[in-house]
Amino acid sequence: MLDAVGYDTVDALVHAAVPASIHAAPRATSAIPAAATEAEALAELRALASQNRPATPMIGLGYYDTLTPSVIARNVLENPSWYTAYTPYQPEISQGRLEALINFQTMVSDLTGLSTANASMLDESTAVAEGMLLARRASKAGASVFVVDADAFPQTKAVLRARAAAVGIELVELALADGAALPEALFGVFVQYPGASGRVWDPTSVIAATQEAGGLAVVAADLLALTLLRSPGSLGADVAVGTTQRFGVPMGFGGPHAGYMAVRLGLERQLPGRLVGVSQDAAGHPAYRLALQTREQHIRREKATSNICTAQVLLAVMAAMYAVYHGPDGLRAIASDVARKASALAAALRAGGLAVQHDSFFDTIRVTVPDAGAVVDRARERGYQLHRADEGTVGVSVDETTTAEDLAAVAAAFGVAASVPFADAVPLDGVDALLHREDEYLTHPVFHTHRSETSMMRYLKQLADRDYALDRGMIPLGSCTMKLNAATEMAAISWPEFARVHPFAPEADVHGYLAMIDQLETWLAEVTGYDSVSLQPNAGSQGELAGLLAIRGYHRANGDEARTVCLIPSSAHGTNAASAVLAGMRVVVVACDEAGNVDLVDLRAKIAAHADALAALMITYPSTHGVYEQDVVQIAQAVHDAGGQVYVDGANLNALLGFARFGDLGGDVSHLNLHKTFAIPHGGGGPGVGPVAAKAHLAPYLPSHPLAQRAEHADGVVFGGGTVSAAPYGSAGILPISWAYVRMMGADGLRDATAAAVLSANYLAARLREHFPVLYTGAGGLVAHECILDLRPLREETGVTVDDVAKRLIDYGFHAPTMSFPVAGTLMVEPTESEDLDELDRFVEAMVAIRAEAHAVASGAWPADDNPLVNAPHTAASVVDDGWDHAYPRELAVYPVPALVRTKYWPPVRRIDQAWGDRNLVCACPPIEAFA
Repeated sequence: MLDAVGYDTVDALVHAAVPASIHAAPRATSAIPAAATEAEALAELRALASQNRPATPMIGLGYYDTLTPSVIARNVLENPSWYTAYTPYQPEISQGRLEALINFQTMVSDLTGLSTANASMLDESTAVAEGMLLARRASKAGASVFVVDADAFPQTKAVLRARAAAVGIELVELALADGAALPEALFGVFVQYPGASGRVWDPTSVIAATQEAGGLAVVAADLLALTLLRSPGSLGADVAVGTTQRFGVPMGFGGPHAGYMAVRLGLERQLPGRLVGVSQDAAGHPAYRLALQTREQHIRREKATSNICTAQVLLAVMAAMYAVYHGPDGLRAIASDVARKASALAAALRAGGLAVQHDSFFDTIRVTVPDAGAVVDRARERGYQLHRADEGTVGVSVDETTTAEDLAAVAAAFGVAASVPFADAVPLDGVDALLHREDEYLTHPVFHTHRSETSMMRYLKQLADRDYALDRGMIPLGSCTMKLNAATEMAAISWPEFARVHPFAPEADVHGYLAMIDQLETWLAEVTGYDSVSLQPNAGSQGELAGLLAIRGYHRANGDEARTVCLIPSSAHGTNAASAVLAGMRVVVVACDEAGNVDLVDLRAKIAAHADALAALMITYPSTHGVYEQDVVQIAQAVHDAGGQVYVDGANLNALLGFARFGDLGGDVSHLNLHKTFAIPHGGGGPGVGPVAAKAHLAPYLPSHPLAQRAEHADGVVFGGGTVSAAPYGSAGILPISWAYVRMMGADGLRDATAAAVLSANYLAARLREHFPVLYTGAGGLVAHECILDLRPLREETGVTVDDVAKRLIDYGFHAPTMSFPVAGTLMVEPTESEDLDELDRFVEAMVAIRAEAHAVASGAWPADDNPLVNAPHTAASVVDDGWDHAYPRELAVYPVPALVRTKYWPPVRRIDQAWGDRNLVCACPPIEAFA
């Protein structure tokens, strides 16, 4: 590989590629310990896990213990066929997870009673915030007021405060269940159903009054409760949001979990995030794909409706399969059991002389006591975590894991000595009969078919076989870092000491989690050159938003309210512009030069034009064009001289780690994609973790949380990031992955990984340069961790498009590189450090062969409308068809190189017609007859 790129050592190559001005000086000491073996790392994680005190969580507030069916845990959560897949941008080889997501959307749509659901949100609280923004976009009222239910979850209120303040929305909190009058002017209302206190009430009149005023009604609903309660759609809601956590997804100290959003007819094109739809392939067969792609951030930029660029796919799959496995009858039985447990506990406490605040509830009760702290302490001594709502109120939430013994122990903590048998009463016997659900749900056959573990196991295997993931071969996606997610790194996420921990558990019960978080934050601060880190953002987009809000908070604290302009290079990641708008900033685009670098002349002109209003520059380093910009230090200095802050997008940190640090090159704040650089898997499009790191002067404005175990970044709520995710530490349940990655790599290993990634990218660039121009290069003709292959000349010469090449790569056994980003008509290739030489050479062989096929089309050997490229990908059904009449042989279609004969991946569908699916939008399970 070094011979191909012309260097004697890997170190020499990287030092030639990385500008000398940003090389990190060797550190005498490091907070990162020397690399551990796999066994040593697991032993240390076991020791940390043992510091989390086992307890039965009954805190509620949107998080509940749940039973993950073993068939789902083993065949989804712990299966690399599911967790190493990429976002389904190549739908032909993503049919398995797309079907799973269609199941998810159907489940949500049925239970909420609304016409269209998306493929998941990041969590419930941020879904509510997105619902608020959707209501503002869709409302015909000119008001800026959004009404918030006083009985909403506290973490949701905190997220709403942060998001509303940034974009000029006025929040008005009202006790809606008590009949508080709505303001005359409003654009929307938010109702928690059931409430945080457990109360179930009829919000129909509030919803109707909101709509009469021209506003939209957003209802956050518990999906398990909706198997027994009337749906938001039947109550008149415009939007329903919430979480699917209690559908078999462990709490994990706060995540990751799949939030959800569903909307009434007419709002489907306003939905943020991912939406899976049904289309048809070239043979007219039904096929799934992502719908309405024009909503994507890299297309709409600052006009995007949301900065969320992904979903919680792996967790959405788990929740959907929980519904598939249990079916409507099973879910109703679980919910009925939960409701009876809550009723039994309430009856026992009332019999003991205590006052239960509400007669109408599903799974949560609030109890009035003389000393709430004493009750909570007694419960904790017995191994139970309750919620201290205030000095005189204790909240208790039951779930599907709760036993009769649990109820008796909790009653004893209240001073009531009695056994608590499960009630035989009708579920929700205290709820007005008008709120009891009567309509059917989950009627599609998929929710009635897979009742046995044998059937479920085979269904999950069939879906996995329709997909292409890293367990099959390389996914060389530029800007996305599809690298190895090592088995040892993944091991701890299933341990109950990490998985079954409530995010609001007492500090004394989560010492292990907090110690691990402290270590990981310290390590991340060191490798980035920053002073403080917050792990709260649960996606890269949320990390961007948090960093920009910190910058705004800093300027506000200094009296610079007018600093709202954010300079963003034209090559930036698509979420950058959308995040800036959501942070209340105005985007000004900076041009790039012919080499793909920031145009310094245009930058200086924009700085001069907006000097008094300049808040920040967002810059990705290395650039989205895959090169190390030589002038990054001068760029940062120019922004600082004008009073602005420098946001360095950390998406490409894996090309810098160990050789340079964001903080040293002038960065003030960055987000880091742990699902890229630090080995958390993509899971088919999520989970993600996007912690934000900052210099000391911005640290007070990083995310805070009202229910955090310890006070951090205390000024955040007032000026800066506030609360950006539902849980204090975001998707803490998967942080053991990144902890294990750093612990087993050590500082030297992290540096070696960077060097290997840069070597791999330059090797591919060197091997392919004579066949496809490499669009951007830096010093010495070198690239960073990825290279952009320009296919526009190929199209001009042969008529073969970048889409044709991408689909033909499927026939060669590859997932295509990133298509047409950041430059239309190109492929951005990132091989990562995880791929061996054989796989890199196999990719080179495929690309060279495809180029030859394109020139065969140009020479007239095959017609322009009938050749292996325009007909790709080829399914097994297409080549065994008796009617094969193409101008090329079947063998060439499916076995273009001999090695594929034994290792062939067969795509399940032919090329999908995206436009047809958008014209005929269907986003729920199609009938079985459609596949006949």
